[in-house]
Amino acid sequence: MLAGRPPRFYRAVVMGVSAGGLAALRTILAELPAAFPVPLVVVQHRGPEDDGFLAHYLDQHCPLRVKDAEDKEPAVPGTVYLAPANYHLLLEDDGSFALSLEGRVKFARPSIDLLFESAADVYGAALVAIVLTGANDDGSRGLAAVKRRGGLVVVQDPATAEAVAMPEAAIKTVAVDFVLPLPAIGPLLVKLYTAARDSQRGWSNL
Repeated sequence: MLAGRPPRFYRAVVMGVSAGGLAALRTILAELPAAFPVPLVVVQHRGPEDDGFLAHYLDQHCPLRVKDAEDKEPAVPGTVYLAPANYHLLLEDDGSFALSLEGRVKFARPSIDLLFESAADVYGAALVAIVLTGANDDGSRGLAAVKRRGGLVVVQDPATAEAVAMPEAAIKTVAVDFVLPLPAIGPLLVKLYTAARDSQRGWSNL
């Protein structure tokens, strides 16, 4: 799968997901080791009344620590950060988080596009961005920003998505590096890590 692609430093992974996200995130995160060497940052569309169930559920079913991101908190390896309900989640130049109550983007707060765009500004080519199942086109604009900065772009194969609109829009909008069935996305992240480790370059910690 990675033939012809030299190992690279990747400093963070960002994911965007909407309808069908609970099962999709559990499938991917269950494949990753607890010592995964970079932070993963996730926007899951959810309502303002969300009670924190998502973070609690995933934390109980995945090797990695899963939590809602906090304002000014630094992103550290081996942790999955979720955008809190009713807040946009952004990354700052120093690798910390910023929460925003600015207006909804494509009817969503948190917005996938805003996370991806801010992460692209911070990490450039050292970013992996993933769009999963969802019922609108949030994430496509953000993926384009990641691609312009040289990051790696991955989209779930719509045939394996509970809601096809979001991955289909991403594929139409961006020259995607990988279109993968859901069960293959976690193993891809592990292979990226393994290839870099075996080349003695490794993933870069913040």
